[in-house]
Amino acid sequence: MSPSPARIPPIQCLLTFEAVARLRSATLAADELSVTPSAVSHRLRQLEALVGLKLFSRQDFGLTTEGAHYLAQVRLGLQALRQLPGQAVQDKRMTRLRLAVPPTFSRQMLLPRLALFRTLCPDIELSMQVSIPLLDVKAEEADLEIRFGAGGYANVEELRILDDEVTPVCSPDYLREAGPFDGFDTLDQVRAARLIRSPLEPWGTWFRHCGIDLPEPDAGAQFNDVGLVFDAAASGFGVSLQRLKLGAAWLESGRVVRLSRQAVRSPHSHFICWKPGTLKRWECAAFVEWLREALR
Repeated sequence: MSPSPARIPPIQCLLTFEAVARLRSATLAADELSVTPSAVSHRLRQLEALVGLKLFSRQDFGLTTEGAHYLAQVRLGLQALRQLPGQAVQDKRMTRLRLAVPPTFSRQMLLPRLALFRTLCPDIELSMQVSIPLLDVKAEEADLEIRFGAGGYANVEELRILDDEVTPVCSPDYLREAGPFDGFDTLDQVRAARLIRSPLEPWGTWFRHCGIDLPEPDAGAQFNDVGLVFDAAASGFGVSLQRLKLGAAWLESGRVVRLSRQAVRSPHSHFICWKPGTLKRWECAAFVEWLREALR
């Protein structure tokens, strides 16, 4: 005999799960569904027992990884059930979320992962703008902002989402021209190289790690965007400090090569920031939770 199909959870449990995941509140979900908060809790426990999954990770109704994937399936199923035969698909009012994101972080870390967020939260329409790292300058107001720096920002709440390590790199052509650099950890090797400068990734981090007594370089090509620093190294401008996570694509493609097996923690990290009270909006809370999990 073939195994019997898995039992389909009651529709009220699925509706409750979707509402709580979207609103991140049992009380708000109860109001929307016209039931009591205790009924919401009972339905969630019933659903978790039926599917054999832990759907929420904490008291603030953050989704587990299994819960996030199941939510995507539940939303697709509910959307199909709402669609009547012969009825044209109606446009839904989208909830807009405004993001300000540094350019390299957006290209390398955020955009490759956004398809999953769109699947999990199809009712959220993202509006993205570029912000300038360290200066925290953006063209217009944003609901959430990714900042790059040391943290401790005034007048906002923050969550560290990405730390990184740096190591010296250069292009294969520059290595043949100016090398060899065995570890790039001595004063003579550093002085023999053209150093690519950026306030975003100071050379002092590497100098202190290697015990090299040199001030921050004051000559050489300088860039105020991390991606441009990586591209400059790949183009043979000289030696740069490469972030291992943010710059993984440059290393994996062979456009740059490591000069040392060692790496040192960068003084700068990426933070997601918001004004107090912003996370009361379900779409903002959902994005912060998703991004925190996506970058783990």
